[in-house]
Amino acid sequence: MECVIYQEKSGEGEHIDCGRADGGCDVVLDRLAVLKPDEFAWIRMDEPREEELRRLGEYLPLHPLAVEDAVQARQRPKQERYGDVLAVAVKTLWFVEPTADVETGEVMIFLGPSFALTVRHGADDPTAEAARRLAEQPGMTRLGPVCVLHAVTDVIVDAYARAAVQVRSDLTELERCVFSPARDDLTEQVYSLKREVVEFRDAVQPLVPVMEPFTRARDDWPKQVVPYFRDVTDHLARTDAEVRALDDLLGSVLDAHLAKVATWQNDDMRRISAWAAIFAVPTMVAGIYGMNFAHMPELDWRYGYPCALGVMVLGAGLLYRVFRRNGWL
Repeated sequence: MECVIYQEKSGEGEHIDCGRADGGCDVVLDRLAVLKPDEFAWIRMDEPREEELRRLGEYLPLHPLAVEDAVQARQRPKQERYGDVLAVAVKTLWFVEPTADVETGEVMIFLGPSFALTVRHGADDPTAEAARRLAEQPGMTRLGPVCVLHAVTDVIVDAYARAAVQVRSDLTELERCVFSPARDDLTEQVYSLKREVVEFRDAVQPLVPVMEPFTRARDDWPKQVVPYFRDVTDHLARTDAEVRALDDLLGSVLDAHLAKVATWQNDDMRRISAWAAIFAVPTMVAGIYGMNFAHMPELDWRYGYPCALGVMVLGAGLLYRVFRRNGWL
């Protein structure tokens, strides 16, 4: 647990030493008890225990349903209003280059009149980068707790954009392999990337309607914060359009690859059929002259055997030429 007390007038931040994990909540609660009217607190929690979050929620206060959502971390992007507290759930997302996987986590952001609480789940920590940006821009903290919501969502949306660029790069390479002359079965790779894009889409697409209301003036927020949320929402909309395009393109690439695999199979069947027809000629001639009949033409002819071999070679050669000309061989 980390806690920073911001002074709205000066924009300066006071870091609270929470000490050991077991006693961190007590230290924060003691400091919140003497919070001044021109101060607000930002409390950052990483995968907290339910008891610790409930205890903190009794003071802030947080609705029990909001606490349950924050602990479980299985929410779609959404916003909920519980009295004076606004709860916003956002999916974090990052791209793992060695495995080309899209990993997701979750951040629950609670905004009250004099506090901001972020509860993070997953390996990625956007709150650390958000805190760094606020430290470099003390003017933002003068806007009150809403600056935390902007900073965290801005970092998360920037991560979406970077992941989209990396996914696009992988898709371009995959397209090159699909349409190359090599006969490599890439169905699993295409399907795996499409599954990652679907997970990407499920994080980005539901967040768009969540962020749109923040682009309009609100009675409980400073008007100066609206342009910042418009900027974040604009970046989010562009990333959403990119992810939709990637999803559609991947579907087309998968269809094209499956069609290419079907073409390979048809080519193989044509080759097999052509060779079977070629070998059918000598098999037929040998089968006829292999029958045990006493009276058959050319049995006593001196050149019968070479003639039979010549018929086999000539028939097979003519079929080979025909199939070769038609592209079957």
